[in-house]
Amino acid sequence: MKRCEKCLMADTKPGLTLDGGGVCPACRHYELRKTVSYKKRFKELSKLSERHKRPDGKHDCIIAVSGGKDSHFQVFIMKEVLGMNPLLISVNDPFTKTEAGKHNAENIRQVFGCDMMRLDLNPDLVRRMVRIAFEKLGSPTWPIDRAIYTFPIRMAAKMGIPLIVYGENVGWEYGGVFDQTKETYSAIDQINNDVAKKVSFSLWLKNGVNKSELNMLRYPTKNEIKAAKLDPIYLSYFMPWDGHENYLLAQRYGFGDLKGEWDRDGYIEDYDQIDSVGYLMNVFMKYQKFGFGRATDVVGYWIRSGRITKERGAALIKEHDHKLDQRILADFLQFTGYSDKEFWNIAEKWKKV
Repeated sequence: MKRCEKCLMADTKPGLTLDGGGVCPACRHYELRKTVSYKKRFKELSKLSERHKRPDGKHDCIIAVSGGKDSHFQVFIMKEVLGMNPLLISVNDPFTKTEAGKHNAENIRQVFGCDMMRLDLNPDLVRRMVRIAFEKLGSPTWPIDRAIYTFPIRMAAKMGIPLIVYGENVGWEYGGVFDQTKETYSAIDQINNDVAKKVSFSLWLKNGVNKSELNMLRYPTKNEIKAAKLDPIYLSYFMPWDGHENYLLAQRYGFGDLKGEWDRDGYIEDYDQIDSVGYLMNVFMKYQKFGFGRATDVVGYWIRSGRITKERGAALIKEHDHKLDQRILADFLQFTGYSDKEFWNIAEKWKKV
């Protein structure tokens, strides 16, 4: 395994290739920010928003939210800055929620005065699919991630709200699968990145999931998206995306972190991906499959934005990357029904690096 000469991202990340100088796409793309007029791009966002505003008072955009720091930032920009009337759409997974997560999910709609539509996933279905995804794909949260990607756009088509606002373009910002050669504001192809990677539905059908149970995981076809005139966008195209700065803004609007509640093994911050406990097993599985964990991701963000040095980042990765928090493991086992031994037999099968 080789690491990026600048940010220490591992070249085992799916779809990521280091260039001739040993540098990853995320770092090269970050350098391109110097050539971008974000003032001009924000004017484009303002014009785009004006085109979608509804004079009848109805919702004029959908924002896919979790309640996290980035969600707070998205709603702030679209409602407080641009004056839109957003409908917030979220997906609630069945894992145990942190106190901070429960607070933030309520705070985001109350502090900004927004309507919210939430999909509460069938816990029995999710349990069965999580087990299948863990054993067959090494990606236990695939059904949850898939719902997060499909539900907002399905509701946009159904409700006739063309503008759907997402946060960052993960392919462009962090490199990997679906890393475009040119940055675009359009999120029309977001489903093709590796977060909810394409999996044949035959996998679920032959493992006991009924066809009718998969309806909420079906992504609209291109013809359906075209007919509904959907216009999904990445907010990260219009402004320099910075998760830490988003956190600082979110704090001003009542966002709560994990400070005093949970000091997570394997993590070097307390404000990102803090909603659910057992859901974070998917993060640990990156270490099993690719040899790097959440610390590597965050170190990359912080090095690129100048918050830490490469040397400090290397020390943080060495200290934290390999750790699995026991609270995450316990919650995952409780939800799925695996014994500790069964879990490790499966997890070790995916260890490749």
